[in-house]
Amino acid sequence: QVQLVESGGGLVQAGGSLRLSCAASGSIFSIKVMGWYRQAPGKQRELVANVPSSLNPNYADSVKGRFTISRDSAKNTVTLQMDNLKPEDTGVYYCHANARATWIWNDYWGQGTQVTVSS
Repeated sequence: QVQLVESGGGLVQAGGSLRLSCAASGSIFSIKVMGWYRQAPGKQRELVANVPSSLNPNYADSVKGRFTISRDSAKNTVTLQMDNLKPEDTGVYYCHANARATWIWNDYWGQGTQVTVSS
């Protein structure tokens, strides 16, 4: 099994910054992708940014130029630096990993952390 533990999040005014961190632990054999999704009230969960192994990061158009994702494959961690936050960035942010503990790839999710941006 793979566990994802998130930290960071909170309340910030528009234009401010927050930093989210996620660490994967457990019986990890390999991680293909690590990243962040978010879910606003009444909306579906959406991709914010992710980092496939040995490839460039992917960003949602709405966060390009404001968010920066970084991954440490040796430590199985991923960090999301969020700058110039907007009220529409408000939601629950979930860490995600596509990983395997044996020979089967599975999607794993963190418990979610609240990000609230006030106008």
